[in-house]
Amino acid sequence: MQKLPVGIQSFSELRREGYLYVDKTAYIYELATGGKYYFLSRPRRFGKSLLVSTFKELFEGRKELFEGLWIEERWDWEKTNPVIHIPFAGLDYKMKGLYGELQKYIQESAQMHGISLQDDSLKNQFEELLRKLAESKGRVVLLIDEYDKPIIDYLGGEIEQARENQQILKNFYSVIKDSDPYIRMLFITGVSKFSRVSIFSDLNNLDDLSLQDHRSNTLLGYTQEELEHFFSKHIASTAPKLGLSEQELIDKIRRWYNGYSWNGTDFVYNPFSVLNFFTKRVFMNYWFKTATPTFLINLIRKEVYYDFDDIKVGDAAFDSFGIEHIDIITLLFQTGYLTIKKYDAGRELYTLGYPNREVKKSMLEYLVHAFSNTSATQVRSYALEVADALEQEDLTKVREVFNILLYSLPYQLHQKAESFYHAIVHLFFTYMGLDVQSEVSTARGRADSIVEFDDKVYCFEFKLDRSAQEALEQLKNRGYTDKYRNTGKKIILMGVNFSSEKREVDEFAVEVV
Repeated sequence: MQKLPVGIQSFSELRREGYLYVDKTAYIYELATGGKYYFLSRPRRFGKSLLVSTFKELFEGRKELFEGLWIEERWDWEKTNPVIHIPFAGLDYKMKGLYGELQKYIQESAQMHGISLQDDSLKNQFEELLRKLAESKGRVVLLIDEYDKPIIDYLGGEIEQARENQQILKNFYSVIKDSDPYIRMLFITGVSKFSRVSIFSDLNNLDDLSLQDHRSNTLLGYTQEELEHFFSKHIASTAPKLGLSEQELIDKIRRWYNGYSWNGTDFVYNPFSVLNFFTKRVFMNYWFKTATPTFLINLIRKEVYYDFDDIKVGDAAFDSFGIEHIDIITLLFQTGYLTIKKYDAGRELYTLGYPNREVKKSMLEYLVHAFSNTSATQVRSYALEVADALEQEDLTKVREVFNILLYSLPYQLHQKAESFYHAIVHLFFTYMGLDVQSEVSTARGRADSIVEFDDKVYCFEFKLDRSAQEALEQLKNRGYTDKYRNTGKKIILMGVNFSSEKREVDEFAVEVV
């Protein structure tokens, strides 16, 4: 079996050392021969840097690295182009400042190509490098990887530094349009999609591959066919170790790590999670735990967002966001916590949701912790207790565990808003894996939460500083459970009142229909 390239982002190293490579060169060929100015946003750990590295080796004519790949017999290896590769993840801008680090990188690139720069400013040195390099060695291939990292690293905290870096980048990138005669191809990658005005005001000819584009829908990530073909030996070796048939293993891997889509039709696996799974042979959270921004979780808690499944949005949700005004749904999509589950072309409407079990399970655990100030170990323990209590209809136990959660909240986190308490309950139910729906619409209103078991249905209505009986009467009067009346299931109506003063569930009112 070929070695698995966990964490390897260099195409040269991957090929020279005999690591497994899922051949994406047919897509790469189409982009390299069919256009000039590209932009692609994808979540972290999705192979953007490896893609950029592959372009670099291709344009520099390293034919030996592409032996046996789709592109080998189709590319003109006699023609080469000089490459300027700017990997922002590799620049030490946090310690030395973005302007100085970029200037140092441009100067080192010039020296590497035997070019002497005369100007002093970063912007003019960049233009001078592109011009002189094109004049001496041919038109330049400009590869900019993680273009937005100097901005997103400071979101949610040092906002002034984010603004400063944004302006530096805007001035830096402004060189590119006027340098068009010197450029063979520009390829820019990033996680986020900031407004064009704020970063690329002069680059109005960028071809955005990020969404609904056949050239990039499966360019990064592994398709089902690619997984089963390129990892066939790893599947055959792993299945018996886990006591599963090969098909059972494939199905389980799909549930855990597949599900990312940028058009609602083509779905791919997270490559980082797949590679780690086959290396360790354990189903667990790999991608999520590599970096979950604290500011994102804090923003969700501040805005009391908690239900991220089955969200309907239009095209505007994907356009961009600014430094000061960050839309949570846009951010969650661009960073990979949500994906496109389906697209209604007639209504131009996208349905977003969690891509897979890994992301959903991990995100819910983080959110329960954020809303309840409870550790991950405690969350799992409480979840089992509540799931068992609901199954056994032990409502006293349900109330007891809810109150433990609420008591654990620091005083300053308590909010005098019903939605805050509703969020904690919904997240907890969902994390337990229960079939829970929140804000369920009916002809006469919306039920706060409905939890369905094989033999029973719980219908919850929450109140804050009012009365449980009032909540129960609302359930009865508005017919929230009418659609379950002919299912043969027991229907349990539960009115719940939270006390903001006591920080607890102080009343349950229950009626079985």
